[in-house]
Amino acid sequence: MAQHRVQCADIQNDLIFLSHNRKPIKRMSSLMELKEVFQNADAVCFDVDSTVIKEEGIDELAKFCGVGDAVAEMTRRAMGGTVTFKAALTARLGLIRPSYEQVQKLISEHPPQLTPGIRELVNRLHQRGVQVFLISGGFQSIVEHVALQLNIPTANVFANRLKFYFNGEYAGFDETQPTAESGGKGQVISYLKEQFQFKKVVMIGDGATDMEACPPADCFIGFGGNVVRKQVKEKAKWYITHFDELLKELEER
Repeated sequence: MAQHRVQCADIQNDLIFLSHNRKPIKRMSSLMELKEVFQNADAVCFDVDSTVIKEEGIDELAKFCGVGDAVAEMTRRAMGGTVTFKAALTARLGLIRPSYEQVQKLISEHPPQLTPGIRELVNRLHQRGVQVFLISGGFQSIVEHVALQLNIPTANVFANRLKFYFNGEYAGFDETQPTAESGGKGQVISYLKEQFQFKKVVMIGDGATDMEACPPADCFIGFGGNVVRKQVKEKAKWYITHFDELLKELEER
C-alpha cells in the first residue's frame, strides 16, 4: 500500500496502520514538530496585510478614496474564506477605482505601519541565512515599500499589480498573477521550492488564503497580533499573537 506523506511537517513516521484492516491514518503534526520545521527553515514567507503591517492595504486605500466602510466589509468576508479571493478583489477594486496618483499619495502620506517585532524577526532570519519572502494579495507598489523597510529584496515580493491608463486612471489589475487567485500563495510557494530547491518552507499569516498555502508549505503559523480570523485561530496548529514568540524559538536553538 502506498504511503502518503504528511506535507505540513517533515515527519518520517507519518502513517499509523490499524491492525485489523491495515487502513492508514495520517498522524497529526505536533507543535514540537512544527517548531522544528521553523527552526530549520530554508525560507520563511510572510503575508503582509494585518501580518507584517498593522493594516489592510486595500482598506486603507479605500478609506483614502472615500469608500472605506463598504470595502472593509468585503475584506472581512474575503479573509474569512466565505468568498473566493479573486471575486472579492475584483469587487473591491471596482468600487475603489484608485488612480495612480492616489496610490502614490497614499504611500507617501500614510505609509504602512510595521507590526511590532517584525523588523527584529526578519533581521534574525537574515542573520541565520534564511530567505525571507513577502507573498501578498495586496498591491506590489505598497508591498515593495514594506520590503524596502525590512531589507527584503524586491525580487522576493509576490503581490498583485494594479493597471492604469496613460492618464493615470484605474484600468484593472493583472489577473494572471497567482496572488490574485484563491490558492495562489500555495502556487508561489511551489514555484519557490522548485526554483530554489528549498526543503523546508514556512508560511506565516492571519488569513484563510495563508492557511491554504500549507501544503505545499511545510509549516503554517497563524498570526493574530493585529486581527483574529476565527477560522484560522480554530484550525491552525500553531497560532501566535506576537512575533517575539518566534524570536524566542530561534534564540532557543
